[in-house]
Amino acid sequence: MTSVNTTPTTTDAEGTEPYTVPLAPGVTAYIQPDGGWCLNNAGFVTDGERTLLIDTAATERRAKLLREAVVASGAPLPNTVVNTHHHGDHTYGNCVFTPQATIIGHADCRRETLAAGLQLHLAWPEVDYGHVEVTPPTLTYTDELTLHVGDTEVRLLHPGPAHTVGDTIVHLPGRGVVFTGDLIFNGGTPFLMMGSLSGSLRAVEILRGLDASVVVPGHGRVTDPSVYDTVERYLRYVEDLARTSHAAGRTPLEAAREADLGEFATLRESERLVANLHRAYAELDGLPLGTPLDLLPVLGDMTTMNGGVPIACHA
Repeated sequence: MTSVNTTPTTTDAEGTEPYTVPLAPGVTAYIQPDGGWCLNNAGFVTDGERTLLIDTAATERRAKLLREAVVASGAPLPNTVVNTHHHGDHTYGNCVFTPQATIIGHADCRRETLAAGLQLHLAWPEVDYGHVEVTPPTLTYTDELTLHVGDTEVRLLHPGPAHTVGDTIVHLPGRGVVFTGDLIFNGGTPFLMMGSLSGSLRAVEILRGLDASVVVPGHGRVTDPSVYDTVERYLRYVEDLARTSHAAGRTPLEAAREADLGEFATLRESERLVANLHRAYAELDGLPLGTPLDLLPVLGDMTTMNGGVPIACHA
């Protein structure tokens, strides 16, 4: 299995500043520590003449830092941006790269981007987002789409509802690299509120089947396929907790407050457990995968699980 040095290129410790990780010829990950709420990862693929960017960032300032990192690497500015899903931390910065770049995403990613609007502004109005315009994908696909950047094949795969209803896996089969978007968190708690528990388990199996040795999660450090085992164990934990608690008539909040997180207690954003239980309960109630939830009660329960303090955007 190919190994990648995931140490920041500019410092000996991760710190708090974004950094790049070279993964393969022409392939680079862009990591934003500590990977908490709104601190997502991105990446880019280039042949020296064209550049494909994978996701952007939550604020204008952070998107411009990402743009500077691309230029500093010697790559030209992106002519293509792929969004792994519609959440604002991955899409708000799209406007920094247009009109020069074409935005690509799943058809449901486009629909949800337009429907959500300035979603982060509503959740965290105190954040300085800068000048942000909602910029959805203008080129969409439904099941699979293959792009080429020079001799690098870039496969876009839709796993079905998982983290959201419009997720995209970006697989570089010839480079042994996969960008998972928020299907995978490394060091953070998975988040299923807008997607599906059973679909997330299916997505993990799809990722395993790609046999990529280098995994770039949506949040957290670059890693390897062992992260799939951790994510699957957590998802199975939620599945079991939801099944027993639902049968006992406990609410998601009651179940979450009584739960013993065990090995998952060290994951960041543990308050997401209650949101994940809301999603699991919806599936146990027979609702179609990805059915929208009433967000206010879910967010309220997460605030309760966060000690009564609203969850904070780290961007």
